[in-house]
Amino acid sequence: MTRDPYPLHPRSHRLGRPLAAATATAGLLGLLAAVPDTADTASAPVAAAETTATVFYYTKTKNWSAYYLHYAPDGGAWTAVPGVRMEAACTDWVKKTVTLGAAPGLKATFNDGAGVWDNNAGKNYDLGSGNITVKDGVVAHSDPCADTGPDPDPDPGGGNTADVYYATGGVGWTTTNLHYRPDGGAWTQVPGVGMEPACTGWVRRTEDLGAATGMLATFNNGNGVWDNNNGRNYTVPAGLSTVRNGTVTQDADDPCAAETPDTRAPTVPAKVTAKADGVAVVVTWEPSDDDRGVTKYQVIRTGGTKGTVVTDVGSTVLSDANLEERTTYRYTVRAADAAGNISAASTAAEATTGNRPPAADPGRPLGTDPRKDPIYFVLTARFNDGDASNNRGGSQHVKSGNAANNDPMFRGDFRGLVDKLDYIKALGMSAIWITPVVLNRSDYDYHGYHGYDFYRVDPRLESAGASYQDLINAAHAKGMKIYQDVVYNHSSRWGAKGLYTPTVYGVRDQDWSWYYDERSDGFEYDGLTVEPKSGKSYYNGDLWSTAEPSGNTCVNWGKPTQHTSPEGYRIYNCQWPSPTSGMFPKAYYHNCWLGNWEGEDSRSCWLHDDLADLNTESAPVQNYLIGAYDKYIDMGVDGFRVDTAVHIPRTTFNRRFLPAIQERVTRRHGAEAARNFFVFGEVGAFVNDKWNRGSVNHSAQFFTWKERKEYAADDAKAALEMYEYENQAGVASQPTSTNAFLDGNAYHTPDRSRFSGMNIIDMRMHMNFGDAANAFHNGKDSDDSTNDATYNVVYVDSHDYGPNKSAERYTGGTDAWAENMSLMWTFRGIPTLYYGSEIEFQKGKRIDCGPSCPLATTGRAYFGGHLAGDVRASEFGKADSATGEVATTLAKPLVKHLQRLGDIRRGVPALQMGQYSTDGITGQMAFKRRYTDAASGTDSFALVTVTGAATYTGIPNGTYRDAVTGDTRTVTGGRLDVPAPGKGNLRVYVLDLGGKNAAPGRIGTPGPYLK
Repeated sequence: MTRDPYPLHPRSHRLGRPLAAATATAGLLGLLAAVPDTADTASAPVAAAETTATVFYYTKTKNWSAYYLHYAPDGGAWTAVPGVRMEAACTDWVKKTVTLGAAPGLKATFNDGAGVWDNNAGKNYDLGSGNITVKDGVVAHSDPCADTGPDPDPDPGGGNTADVYYATGGVGWTTTNLHYRPDGGAWTQVPGVGMEPACTGWVRRTEDLGAATGMLATFNNGNGVWDNNNGRNYTVPAGLSTVRNGTVTQDADDPCAAETPDTRAPTVPAKVTAKADGVAVVVTWEPSDDDRGVTKYQVIRTGGTKGTVVTDVGSTVLSDANLEERTTYRYTVRAADAAGNISAASTAAEATTGNRPPAADPGRPLGTDPRKDPIYFVLTARFNDGDASNNRGGSQHVKSGNAANNDPMFRGDFRGLVDKLDYIKALGMSAIWITPVVLNRSDYDYHGYHGYDFYRVDPRLESAGASYQDLINAAHAKGMKIYQDVVYNHSSRWGAKGLYTPTVYGVRDQDWSWYYDERSDGFEYDGLTVEPKSGKSYYNGDLWSTAEPSGNTCVNWGKPTQHTSPEGYRIYNCQWPSPTSGMFPKAYYHNCWLGNWEGEDSRSCWLHDDLADLNTESAPVQNYLIGAYDKYIDMGVDGFRVDTAVHIPRTTFNRRFLPAIQERVTRRHGAEAARNFFVFGEVGAFVNDKWNRGSVNHSAQFFTWKERKEYAADDAKAALEMYEYENQAGVASQPTSTNAFLDGNAYHTPDRSRFSGMNIIDMRMHMNFGDAANAFHNGKDSDDSTNDATYNVVYVDSHDYGPNKSAERYTGGTDAWAENMSLMWTFRGIPTLYYGSEIEFQKGKRIDCGPSCPLATTGRAYFGGHLAGDVRASEFGKADSATGEVATTLAKPLVKHLQRLGDIRRGVPALQMGQYSTDGITGQMAFKRRYTDAASGTDSFALVTVTGAATYTGIPNGTYRDAVTGDTRTVTGGRLDVPAPGKGNLRVYVLDLGGKNAAPGRIGTPGPYLK
């Protein structure tokens, strides 16, 4: 038997615990730090006089079962991994004395001998000689045990202990910390002490209380997500207690007593592949099996000057970036479960890197609360043309009528967007949602939703000096976020490059030669490059054949059907994709047509013949998509809008895609950026019901929650089990939340412990925005079943629909638009505006008719003509200067209305992040909002009414000032009456709390509606 070269403790309970020195960048999945850099391997000089170092290491915040010092004397070689074992010194400390020879000090890291490292957040520790202490990342020169005497008896008798079991099934954390305060004592340092796995669904920690008879406690995942009993903390007595679903059970039975200890390791990860792209390597593998579930995978990399590097991930893909050029790397993978059992290493996969691409300034997410940022939604290809050289009309340019209008479908680009960032900033919008950026190669793909190469940005959007990275960086420089539209559900034309694409699709004969390019070996269609032989810039000849290809799997390939094209030509089998044709293997694509939009098949079958439905429950597909979107996370995008989210099982999002996003953002940009990386899904529900035709699985709010029970390890089986369980449970048993609601007049800390990681587009408000009051009442009716509706994305119309599933852009009139905007900018949620709505662009026009009519006649028309000229904006909501047509655009009444609404929203924190209530309030669109943050000292309370009169009772007494008019009212009896401000107008009375929380008074100057 070959010995494992990297042995791990078979029962380690510490795998995945965040490192104390790297708390700021530790992920939700508890990423392991890499094995330290051991490239410095020069031989140590012969010492004339030997020096020593006694290294003391603080243990309390680690709770490892063993401690190792891995070190290299200055100028010398590193010890073999894991290093030398440290020994007990005194309470909370271990030590090791090492000989340094003539070296003045040493470089060091620490580990548990089982793959968990503290390497000073990747920098290693630089230590001297003599007595050295390392405590929570801080190095000092002292002996912490000098005055303590011998190590005290760990259980001297007479003291109390608390043995705490915490149920993790409802929170889904991979790391759990206990933050506590003994009665009469002090709180532990945040995040507290690590708890260890006890049995399936439980973690455990035993703490000495001394003379105390109990403690106050909270729990957290080490990444800012807390369970503090909804702000009340838990009271835990001495003895054995369990904490489950907010309930403490004293003198409880041991929940793990009846469970057989888990001693079975997961199966070895299979089908490990490694593919190089420049100086990055994407490693993928298939999931391992385990009787109680795999918790993580350990990827061991060898090669290059850094030697062995170990990385832990929660998904089955690792994007390994910034490697050395032209270097061969070898990867093996092992699986670990919650009990610390670890599989043997997989078969190795190798990849050789190429040349480093030209340096680009890497982006970094702004990382602020997304609720502060109103969103401007653009179809990049239709917004503004900054570079005409990348314009493309495609094969439908003439048929669509675009040629007659000199309006190619791909017209706008990143250069045009960069050029007009100041316009968007002048509107007061601080986030931009852009359509998908990945390479498409379909007929009419300017919108971006038919991705083919998910790893490449479509070249029809980029130009010299205006790459996607340039756009991200330019937006961030102006304090603006970029939200990228992403598609997990489907690909098109017809496969997905790097995943699976059939060799050919169908017959190219004399009738079809005008439509299908002749094959041209060595040319690959990328949307921009012109093929030398044909002079075309669309389609690739590898899609069609004049003879049946070898290895063909498509049924009845090349046989004529009874159908003809609009031109009258006979259509052959396999010229157009079909899930039942045999063209698409089940490992990569679903093989069925959608039959019931509220049935299970809507999540596992094709929506349309132009949308090849990816098998998102398959590991190769998951790996492909996770690896692709890791690339854009690394570039610094601030969030993802998830297209067609309802057509993927929630279990797949909760198990795979959402944790992978959090893991990658944390790894690349830190915990704060991960906490505020904004993911919002399109869960299409086109009815006015709270629950979409009674189907919880097809309702938007359903996707904001974690799973409520365990399902099969196989993702496809789990999706079916979850669907049936939730379908049978029905709407009455769904979880509820008070996260969006005030407790009377008081703000309370939201409980996000059951949040899935996905927020939602507020489809119910969208569908009802034919009338603002209707949208308001329908929207708030669903908020108790949404994890936190203050994060809902709210819009009137979009690139797909207007209100009430209208196929036209909103045409309610300017006054109605003003009223809609007044509601969106003050009610809970994040206001979002589809490009051009600020001037009622293309109102009443059909939003999309495909290539059957010119784009200029639709709701997706080119907007750049309204932006011609120059605009400069140094502040949100204000143009410093504007010339040409864009100056006319900025002078429109709704623009002025929008700018002042933005000023008011930015000036009143309650309108951005506050909870709300309508209790004690009369009025058609009237509510109160409050936001309180102890850390910043913010307390903001506001009373809002849109259009109509309102009466507020039971409110705090004090002085209120209206942010619209400056009117001041003194409330002494808990009542305020507000007259009707008029259509589209509003009143925002802010309670004056003094100091930094003083009411701002009137914000801005009167305009066409706010006056």
